[in-house]
Amino acid sequence: MFGLANPERFMRFTAPVTPILWGLTALLLAIGTWLSFAAPGDYQQGDTVRIMFVHVPAASLGLAAYAALGVSSFFALVFRHSLADAAARAAALPGAAFTALALITGGLWGQPMWGTWWVWDARLTSVLVLFLFYLGYMALRSSIDDEQKATRAAAVLGLVGLINLPIVKFSVDWWNTLHQPASLLRAGGTSLDPVFLAPLLTMMAGYGALFGAVWLTSIRAEVVRRRVQGIRARRVQEA
Repeated sequence: MFGLANPERFMRFTAPVTPILWGLTALLLAIGTWLSFAAPGDYQQGDTVRIMFVHVPAASLGLAAYAALGVSSFFALVFRHSLADAAARAAALPGAAFTALALITGGLWGQPMWGTWWVWDARLTSVLVLFLFYLGYMALRSSIDDEQKATRAAAVLGLVGLINLPIVKFSVDWWNTLHQPASLLRAGGTSLDPVFLAPLLTMMAGYGALFGAVWLTSIRAEVVRRRVQGIRARRVQEA
């Protein structure tokens, strides 16, 4: 893994891996979508239960993407590694998109189940804070022209945001909330019926492959951008 910290090795390794991930994403999402619509409605929730197949994977990937951003920020800040900074930067936009999708689908699911689109519930509020951390990270980077200062400032913010991840995860256990507790990963095994478990796991795998494909593609684009910037800077100095 640490061998891939070298940009040259990273580019060589990910060149064949990235298109495979894109293909795997298309396959898994197609199968997951078909299974989602083929599954019967829930005896209590009816067809609204199908929102779960979008909401749960989006929420999970929103957390996972920020974990990737935070860990990458640590290596960028401590070791000042350009590839780690590129990885943190590349995780921000897809992570924000997944989190926004989780918030939107959560509202669509909550309205028929709870009778309201939004409540200041511990889980909902902490996910909103996660989304704001994403927006703050991207806004901070774009507001500072100096690349090194932007890297350090954004990395510090990325590390601070990691504090929110366990709050999001365990909020339903620590506080009395409207949001239901975990039904997939819990003591005693999942409470989901196999007819719902299969499409959910397939969609989660598809979302994971999608994030991996977008992340690697974005990192590769960032490496190329920095190479071009370096070439231009050298030409200016030579001139």
